[in-house]
Amino acid sequence: MSKAINPSDIMAPFNNAYHHGVEVPPGGCTLYVSGQVGMAKDGSVPQGMTAQAEIVWQNLTAILRDAHMDISNIVKMTAYVVGIENFGDYAQVRGKYLGDHVCASTGLGVAALISPELLVEVEIIAVG
Repeated sequence: MSKAINPSDIMAPFNNAYHHGVEVPPGGCTLYVSGQVGMAKDGSVPQGMTAQAEIVWQNLTAILRDAHMDISNIVKMTAYVVGIENFGDYAQVRGKYLGDHVCASTGLGVAALISPELLVEVEIIAVG
């Protein structure tokens, strides 16, 4: 099982939404997941952060499932959110999928992604 690393002599993780570090036991299978965006299987991109974030987390969940893992196996995530004002809506969807699971995490407000209609991209590392 992974071990959270949050040294007591540095600032606590902001909002307790992540760990500063996650130590992974030896012998685990590591899954590196490319950034997932809010694009449906048919190539359509819905309007709004909430709808796009739902697709992102559905995609991540499907990839984890096919690797015989689930949300609890995520040890690191990076979220790229277009427009910092959209981060709250993204965080609500993220919380719906993560539940009580906490991992190492980085959130970035960015000006744009690869296509102008995309509002969020999330990449993860999972260990099973």
